[in-house]
Amino acid sequence: MVTAGWPSAEAGASPRGLDDPAKKDLAMRLVSSAENSSLDWEAQYGYIEDIGDGRGYTGGIIGFCSGTSDMLALVELYTARVPGNVLAGYLPALRAVDGSGSHTGLDPGFPAAWRTAAESSAFRRAQRDERDRGYFDPAVTRAKQDCLGTLGQFVYYDAMVMHGPGTDAVSFGGIRERARQHAATPADGGAETMYLNAFLDARVRAMKQEAAHSDVSRVETAQRVFLREGNLGLATPLRWKVYGDSYEIG
Repeated sequence: MVTAGWPSAEAGASPRGLDDPAKKDLAMRLVSSAENSSLDWEAQYGYIEDIGDGRGYTGGIIGFCSGTSDMLALVELYTARVPGNVLAGYLPALRAVDGSGSHTGLDPGFPAAWRTAAESSAFRRAQRDERDRGYFDPAVTRAKQDCLGTLGQFVYYDAMVMHGPGTDAVSFGGIRERARQHAATPADGGAETMYLNAFLDARVRAMKQEAAHSDVSRVETAQRVFLREGNLGLATPLRWKVYGDSYEIG
């Protein structure tokens, strides 16, 4: 019997799930292995580049993008807290390029300004807060409503980071709806493993619709591995591969 709000299948998991501080740090390291080819997610505050995916500049601990509103939201938050910061002057340009891959008004100085801002504890905190507000908290909340354990919460979070929280077919909401067409969530009486496999199938389908995301190892040689092992609590040790690189957390 599934207890309301929490899956009975999750053996050995923290009652708090992914929002347990140790599990949350683990999630950040897993995402960083895919986003930055490194487990050291705290070294990524100053990361910024255009990776050629049509989303403009990608930067920071979860890959905030100048073309997808979240980088703009981050700089607005930082500026509200620290007026006159080194990034504040780029807000008009960030508003203008939102929704595109353009660098107009950002080049040549924006990347250097971003790296300078990343030396500030206030900007690093803003990155963490915006990550939680826009991605981590909504993903974990939705996963708990679906009665998913820690692995399922991470699966939702990683999908939210890559695809965004929208409702179209290639965003998190659309991926979840497609999964639910093939398997019921545990909250609706379905088996957790079956549902998570359906969700990962739907996510792979969405990834393959974009050339920049067509390498699906982030799912198939990482999250699917944990699922096949029955590790619904995302218990360590973990061993996985992303883009051909091997990782381990003991």
